[in-house]
Amino acid sequence: MSNTKHSHLLFTLFVLLLFIVACNNAEKSTAGSTVVSDPDDMDEVTATTIRQVLEAALANNGKVDDTISLHLADVVNSFYNSSNYEPVWSSKETWQPIADSLFSLIDNAALEGLFSKDYHSKNLLSLKNKLDTDSVKRMDAELWTKADIMLTDAFMRICKDLKYGRIKTDSALINPDTALANIFFIKNLATLIEQKQFYGLLTALQPQHKAYWDLKKGIKQFSDSMDRRTYTYVTYPYKKGDVKDSVYFIKTFQKRLAESGITMSTKMPDSAQLSEAVKKIQKQKGIKADGKISTALIKSLNISDAERFKRIAITLDRYKMLPAKLPRQYIWVNIPAYYLWVFDNDTIALESRVITGKPETRTPVLNSEITDMITYPTWTVPTSIIAKQYLPRLKSNPGYLSRLGLRLVNGKGETVDAYSVNWSKYSKGIPYRVMQGSGDNNALGVFKFNFNNPYAVYLHDTNQRYLFKNASRALSHGCVRVQEWEKLAFYIARNDSLKAKPTDSLRYTTDSIKNWIAAKERRRMDVKNRIPVYITYFSCEGKDGKVKFYDDIYGEDKALREKYFADK
Repeated sequence: MSNTKHSHLLFTLFVLLLFIVACNNAEKSTAGSTVVSDPDDMDEVTATTIRQVLEAALANNGKVDDTISLHLADVVNSFYNSSNYEPVWSSKETWQPIADSLFSLIDNAALEGLFSKDYHSKNLLSLKNKLDTDSVKRMDAELWTKADIMLTDAFMRICKDLKYGRIKTDSALINPDTALANIFFIKNLATLIEQKQFYGLLTALQPQHKAYWDLKKGIKQFSDSMDRRTYTYVTYPYKKGDVKDSVYFIKTFQKRLAESGITMSTKMPDSAQLSEAVKKIQKQKGIKADGKISTALIKSLNISDAERFKRIAITLDRYKMLPAKLPRQYIWVNIPAYYLWVFDNDTIALESRVITGKPETRTPVLNSEITDMITYPTWTVPTSIIAKQYLPRLKSNPGYLSRLGLRLVNGKGETVDAYSVNWSKYSKGIPYRVMQGSGDNNALGVFKFNFNNPYAVYLHDTNQRYLFKNASRALSHGCVRVQEWEKLAFYIARNDSLKAKPTDSLRYTTDSIKNWIAAKERRRMDVKNRIPVYITYFSCEGKDGKVKFYDDIYGEDKALREKYFADK
């Protein structure tokens, strides 16, 4: 009996001795953790673990574990490989100041027009809480490794999103073998580590356009008062006659109404119940309560603060697609704002209301420069208008064009009698031009600004000047009608005069333009100092520290939102 007790005692002492030895070791591995008892040893162990974790992640499409996937695994590995896999964001179980800055940025990503969830926010917050509050977890090199790798991945993606945006993917940028990847990602992180200038580095990456920063200034006020509830997005219109689509629409519509406190007693309401519910939501939205589902109603339901924030994010990304530096002088047309501005040394030299294309005949986004101007221009009707609007009417009434003050012209410039043409044999187009002579009733008004582009659009006056008083001015066939066309013409003329050299022979001045218009003369003026034109699509802007929103008249933001931000 005593021998047995003695054996048990020896065994217990042996196990206790092993435990003490293990506790005295610098490192102890258990399932899913690598415990380091001495903080001075943590960086060396973490470096080894970083290498191992990244090797496994690269073999598994960037996946670190069931909850963590790296966005830029190849580039992240390239960076660590260049620095012997040393940890970046912590040292000896303590966060580096740049890590605190990055955590703060991720937490407040909205102020940058970014989404926290794109930068491992949930996993990083969980890890940070464990490492900051649990002394045992703080000794786990595996946790410090995951945090370091995710912070590096997050920082690199933030750099990309702030510099290039999210709506224009450059595959070369994320290829670790390209010079661009090395220069952009690795150099930026190396610069941060060396200089420790976190916000200065990120500020330098972003566009320097004043309007970009004006918009960013307005985000805080918007964010502070933002309704963060998520509402069901209702797709409309649905395919008429398609039972499946119509049932889905009704169910989605019911769900959205319930989110606004309007419920229906049946799963599939009849027309009377539906009409009554529609009236309730119309009253709530300040829309005429006629009980009819309309595009305007669905649009009001889909406009939420969450959707507006996505439009802010899209607009900021649009600025990132502009040239890094804009010219000293340029003409800026913002389609959704229905406004034109002339910028001169970052100062607005001229402002004008404009009329832009209808949704079915959109004004294109483009960059060009004013090449020439014409007083009392003629108008050549676009082929799309001829095919869609004029041709069907000409088949029944060849005199239709003359009634509109238009004439038919052949390739030689000769006028053709519309009654001599067999219109029935044409379906998509005609071998003639349709033209309107110059004059006060011309669709282009009395002045036209030309610039090279593949869409045959231009800036011009109009004979329907009363339309400028409308709040919504998407009314043209694609060209931009300018209310202050005369001021714009005089600005361009003065610019040419001011920049004229002694040897230059200017063929026009502001006075000559006035005289030609008074005499109703058709004159063409070549612009010597061509002023760039930017026709843009920005559905919001920063003004007086607030964000001003415009209608997404062409659904351009909606398309980008569904493609790039659907999961946000």
